[in-house]
Amino acid sequence: MSFPNYPDKLNKESLLQPGAMFAFRQSIGQIKKISPPEGLIVCLQRGLPERMRWQIPIQRVGRMMADLYMIKKSHGRVAVLTTLGEGSPMISSLTEELIAFGVKRVISIVWGGGLQPGLKSGDIVVCDRAVRDEGTSHHYLTPGKFVHATPSMVDKLKNAIETRGRTCTVGTTWTTDAPYRETREEVIQYQSEGVLTVEMEIASLFAVAQVRNVQIVSAIAVGDSLAELHWQLPTDFQPIERSLEFLYSTAVDILSES
Repeated sequence: MSFPNYPDKLNKESLLQPGAMFAFRQSIGQIKKISPPEGLIVCLQRGLPERMRWQIPIQRVGRMMADLYMIKKSHGRVAVLTTLGEGSPMISSLTEELIAFGVKRVISIVWGGGLQPGLKSGDIVVCDRAVRDEGTSHHYLTPGKFVHATPSMVDKLKNAIETRGRTCTVGTTWTTDAPYRETREEVIQYQSEGVLTVEMEIASLFAVAQVRNVQIVSAIAVGDSLAELHWQLPTDFQPIERSLEFLYSTAVDILSES
């Protein structure tokens, strides 16, 4: 049995192009005919944009195996992709379709697990790089341990969070395809390396953005924790929800800027 030679495939053209897929979705009525938005929020918290629609009105423009909305006050500049489920392959593919359509800046927000004892539920982590312990990024980039966010977007998001009166930590996340295979040994190793969080999508999003030459950053609201080497659920979900709402509102403001 042979395995794919990823470096070789990176230099070859794909038979299926994301722009063609997005055009097909529009042609069959999945997505309304709209002008390309410049900014995209990949909201991995199910129901958040709908719940906040009274503060941040949205207009539904279709479903592409996830719901796609436009932020009304952005006047066509900002779209939101949500109700995605979990995992790198689908989320990165749909994001790539929207990049092919015209998106230039991406902010993703997600609930993630804490790895460091100092992190508590509701804390915000702005991810400047991700450990590539998933499969998708290896179809886009040559082998390597990390993939990085856009530094200017990291700074912009951090500054916006702090200007709005909240604190955050900038650091590394661990992206994995297999949450039920997160072992004690791995957690101990990543703790020793200073990795802050664990989730399932960010490395692949960073890889797609790098290959497609768009700006990206991701933010995590810490929820559950593996810091004590066993799974701990939060006792109060309100701080997590408030942090996700805050991040969503902040992302809308950043991407609405000219």
